[in-house]
Order: sequence, then C-alpha cells, then structure tokens
Amino acid sequence: MNEQRRRLLSAGAGAWLAASAGGAAAAPAAKSVAGKPGEFDWLSGEWKIAHRRLKAPGQWDEFAGEATCWSILGGVGHVEELRIPQRDFSGMGLRLLDLGNGVWSDYWVNAKSGVLGGEAGLTGGFVDGAGVFLADDEEAGKPIKVRGLWDEITGRSHRWSQSVSRDGGRTWEDNWVMRWVKV
Repeated sequence: MNEQRRRLLSAGAGAWLAASAGGAAAAPAAKSVAGKPGEFDWLSGEWKIAHRRLKAPGQWDEFAGEATCWSILGGVGHVEELRIPQRDFSGMGLRLLDLGNGVWSDYWVNAKSGVLGGEAGLTGGFVDGAGVFLADDEEAGKPIKVRGLWDEITGRSHRWSQSVSRDGGRTWEDNWVMRWVKV
C-alpha cells in the first residue's frame, strides 16, 4: 500500500466518517477540505472498466464494463452511466455536492429496479487527491461500515474500490475493485 493511500485511509477516512456520521465515530485529526463544484470533472468522458468483485472469501469474479460520465448543474452534480454488456446490466451513479456543508453524496441506481440505492448514499469528499465516501449499513443484522474510494487518479485512469469494515472502521476488506481507463 503506498504512503498516500495509507495516510488517506488512516486519517482522511476517519475525518470523513466522523463528519458523515454526525461525529458518532472517534476519528483522528485530519485535514478536511470542503467540497467544491467540479471536483468530479476528471471523471467525465468514456471509460473501459476492469471489474474484480469478491464472490466468496478468496474467490474473485472478473469481468469487463464501460461507462459514460458527465458533469451537471455547473459541477454540483455528476452522472455515471455504467454498462456491463456481457451480463445485460446497467446502472447509474449520481454524485451531488451539498453546497451548504461542502459534502458530496454518492448514490446508485440499478436499471433493473430503477430505485435509488440507500437512503443517504455514501457521503464524503476529496482529501490529498483521493475521494473517500462512507456509510453505515448492516450485514446479517450486524452493523458494518461501507467505504467507496476513488484513488490513483491520473486523468487517463483511476481506481474505484468498495470496502467493508466489520470492526467500526479499524480494518477494511475490499469486495469490489474497478480499474478505469479512458477511451
């Protein structure tokens, strides 16, 4: 794990978790920066995506996908249309910036249901060039934390990963990793 990612996850994620959870989780002091319009502009365009999704412990499913992304509302919003043709699947990511508190929300819509996933979505923002988004959820009736992380951003490629924590955010387990390359 590179040093920037380690610093981001240990400090930045904790700060965003505390902010998005109303301060319920103790977090180390970290540099937090209020979000601003246009922070997702780097994601606009056409992308090819290599997906790696955890099916069971130690067992990964790998498949290809693609996405078209664009900014809306002067950069206060950003839309992602995700397609996985070989699986007849599509969905939409919607990111919105709450200008009042400077926090981004990240929502998901599965095209098969048309329902906005999760009431609050993941919330967070960018710290040291990476986006950290967190939410509380449940797994088998037990509380977990979910994290979406946008990192390794170059403008031509980046990584998005989804992780879960079953110990209040002390450790994280990736369950989906997407490597994006601009078309």
